[in-house]
Amino acid sequence: MVELSQVADKFLDDVAKNAAKVNSYLSDAYDVLTSDLHDGIAQTPYEIVHQEDRVKLKYYKSNSGKKKRNTPLLVVYALINRETMLDLQPGRSVVEKFLNDGMDVYMIEWGYPSFKDKYLTIDDHVNGYLDNMVDFVREKENSQKVNLMGICMGGTFCTMYSSLHPEKVKNLVLTVTPTNFETNEGLLHVWMKKIDVDKVVDGFGNLPGDIMNFGFLLLNPARLMIDKYKGFLNNMDNKPFLENFIRMERWIYDSPDFPGETFRQFIKDLYQKNLLIKNELVIGGNKVDLKKITMPVLNIYAKFDHLVPPSAADKFTSVIGSKDKEDLCLETGHIGIYVSSKYQNEFAPKISSWLLERDSEDKKNGSEKQGKKTASEAA
Repeated sequence: MVELSQVADKFLDDVAKNAAKVNSYLSDAYDVLTSDLHDGIAQTPYEIVHQEDRVKLKYYKSNSGKKKRNTPLLVVYALINRETMLDLQPGRSVVEKFLNDGMDVYMIEWGYPSFKDKYLTIDDHVNGYLDNMVDFVREKENSQKVNLMGICMGGTFCTMYSSLHPEKVKNLVLTVTPTNFETNEGLLHVWMKKIDVDKVVDGFGNLPGDIMNFGFLLLNPARLMIDKYKGFLNNMDNKPFLENFIRMERWIYDSPDFPGETFRQFIKDLYQKNLLIKNELVIGGNKVDLKKITMPVLNIYAKFDHLVPPSAADKFTSVIGSKDKEDLCLETGHIGIYVSSKYQNEFAPKISSWLLERDSEDKKNGSEKQGKKTASEAA
């Protein structure tokens, strides 16, 4: 029979050992936390070549020595969060991979809306800012058309633009882009169908970025508000982990407000009425007809995306006019598609090679290339 004194001795011995381990961990964590942390984002050099109101056009020039592509690439990010996600850090940067592959990159920076931007509509963004940026790139590059790459809501804008101005778009690349809103997969789509958007916009004007961030956290609170910070506490002595954690936090909470009338129209016409994929959406007095999208299309989405689930993205290629179209489903999430170390080696290279195949001016849009692949099939 084990004596009480033996149990007590073992307990005190375990406490002493764990205390030493905890003290060692805290000492290492202190050294890391007080050291110089390399936590900057958007480090790739660029030039602002054009600006209209709050909206800027970034230009990244490739110095890879490879032959310059015939058609310039314009990247359009969402109005939510910032385009810096595509250039998170050296080695985990979509922009860097494009540049290393010989592609110059133009990218729209939507900036930070002020109160006067409350009145801007989808038409102002698509037929105004986006169209003006496209025309600037075309003139600067002496090119009749551009390649458009859209991210999330920016891809939805590119979809509208490509229907309304097909003569200016040579190839269309969509990534985690919602085009079909008739889905209950994911809480965001459920919530947006029920939200009283008039009350929100009439009350706030522009939708505050902090309110949107809080809503996104509520979509998956266990992972985004508990597991994430538990991981932080368990890895405070790991400098690379800590630097990556801070970079992501800086990006997440650098969240501009959302222009009020654009938010109102996006929720009503898309989330609640699903007008885009029905060919019933009207922008600037013109109907967005997806059959007019006849240029080559690459549609990339993510299998585990809680914001734009596959059912919100995988119907698009079946309703457009293009014969050269491809769907690619990657087995990751909404953000992982851009920053995951695994998909860094698949996502940007796939886009680059796909565009290179179609870079020749005599390539016809009517070619019969078509396919639907999963990540495992594409490997």
